[in-house]
Amino acid sequence: MESGFSKDISGILDHFQKNEITEHLIYEKLAEKEKDPHNKEVLGRIAGDELKHYNIIKKITGKEFSPDKRRILWFTTMARVFGLTFTIKLMEKGENRAQSGYSEIKEKFPEISRILADEERHELELADMINEEKLGYMGSVVLGLNDALVELTGALAGFSFALQNTALIGAIGLITGIAAALSMAASEYLSEKADGGGEKDPFRAASYTGAAYILTVFLLILPYFIFGNYAVALAVTIITGIIIIFVFNFYISVAKDLDFKRRFMEMAAISLGVAGLSFVLGAVVKIVFGVDI
Repeated sequence: MESGFSKDISGILDHFQKNEITEHLIYEKLAEKEKDPHNKEVLGRIAGDELKHYNIIKKITGKEFSPDKRRILWFTTMARVFGLTFTIKLMEKGENRAQSGYSEIKEKFPEISRILADEERHELELADMINEEKLGYMGSVVLGLNDALVELTGALAGFSFALQNTALIGAIGLITGIAAALSMAASEYLSEKADGGGEKDPFRAASYTGAAYILTVFLLILPYFIFGNYAVALAVTIITGIIIIFVFNFYISVAKDLDFKRRFMEMAAISLGVAGLSFVLGAVVKIVFGVDI
């Protein structure tokens, strides 16, 4: 190792060197699995650049580092589950932090300037290269998921106070949810069909809407088939709804560079507001009509 390093600078260089060889292998594995020729070529080129970065820092430190296998497994799994766009956007955020760190030491090591230039180019390439079907149909997913959260959470809250029987509430909610999912999918199909000049395939748009709706219905209904107390089931359903909203908005905010906090708070407020009003409505119905099951 070159003399004159402070412990802090040595630690930063070690961290960056290990990070570069790890990201080299991540991009290499993503390139191997990518079917789009353009995306595959760009990912392969970036993987090569990361290896160059590793070797540049290696000349400074005189060290060899093994890649972080857990991080490789994490990001390759994320790519399979959530798609390439979401995964590389998360990695891009890490590279933004890396650039900040590189800037602190580039005056001492001019070679680092080359790495900074490559990282800035990577951001532009990564932003332009992605063309995933699921992002093109995200509007359809939002439609299905948002409607299911708002409508079904509200319906379950109303049913809970009016009926106070978890098995009955779950059965009615399931029937209501599936019927609403089919109706929503049909509406999306007809809407896209009418918009003949649109880029989305009507059948696929309807499929994304219906699938998002039915999955949300299943997750919201499930507590009523697990818990015998309607109040506990409703509480778990509301918590589940908030978790769904959190996960979905985190995904979309990363994949499309949107404001997570504002979108999450807005969607959660609407869903909880409708659930609260529906719970009050259920109480009124029970009192006025004397429902007692």
